[in-house]
Amino acid sequence: MRLLTQLIAINRARQLSRQLRDIQGSIQALSRQNKTRLSTLTLREIGQATRCDFPHLYGTPPEERYLPWGQGTEIGYVRARSENVEVAIRGIALWLAVAYHETKDARQGGLQNVYRQVMRQLRELKEVRREGGATTADSWMNESAAA
Repeated sequence: MRLLTQLIAINRARQLSRQLRDIQGSIQALSRQNKTRLSTLTLREIGQATRCDFPHLYGTPPEERYLPWGQGTEIGYVRARSENVEVAIRGIALWLAVAYHETKDARQGGLQNVYRQVMRQLRELKEVRREGGATTADSWMNESAAA
């Protein structure tokens, strides 16, 4: 059983890594103003997911609650690839929030690596917000952790 769990984790880490590369490309293609909006929306999504009973299942329909992982990253990923900038921003924010919660307490090396990459991306969004002169830039990450 332990081997099966490790294989599932390796597969999931690969899937999330591939999606994260695409998400990062989508973020880089955004204007500074849209990156600032993404930063705010991501903070909000992380906070809302934190309030759920199972934050890593945020965005998953209730009938699919017992799957090995939720559908939030898949839904966010599909939306992030949209031609509509608003839909794409919302999809990226959802993906980042769910991936953050899904990998936060991971013990497997591949998932821990994804967590570090997600945190790096969140830090970059925080910096974009700070450069934009937002007054709450210093408390951005602290608020998401406390939410």
